[in-house]
Amino acid sequence: MILGVGIDIIEVSRIQASHEKFGERFLNRILHPNEIAYCLAHRAPAPFLAARFAAKEAISKAFGTGIGAQLGWRDMEIGRHASGQPFVILHEAGRQLLAARGGQRLQISLSHTQNYAAAVAVLEGQESTSSPPADV
Repeated sequence: MILGVGIDIIEVSRIQASHEKFGERFLNRILHPNEIAYCLAHRAPAPFLAARFAAKEAISKAFGTGIGAQLGWRDMEIGRHASGQPFVILHEAGRQLLAARGGQRLQISLSHTQNYAAAVAVLEGQESTSSPPADV
């Protein structure tokens, strides 16, 4: 059962400007060390940084909270399977919020170009068997 869906799109130049202006302080505020290492390993890290920023915004929207008191930037992390498929790792408040919402897992999809990064997050809960499917 889908409990929430979130989407976000951001201009890569906005994240690049923040990274250039604030450097490590900016990166450490929004990303975990593994995310930073992955992004900075690329010749042009800005699209990868922007994709993770968009992913965290999308996740917060799927939870229905936005980024703030209930869910912070570092309560979420984007990992990668060997295939390249991204996945969500929740820390501290993220795990608590998942449990409070009755969530079982989060699905994430990322995309980026040189100019834009986008992400879609789907918060899934346990399938309900108590009611028949709705007519469409």
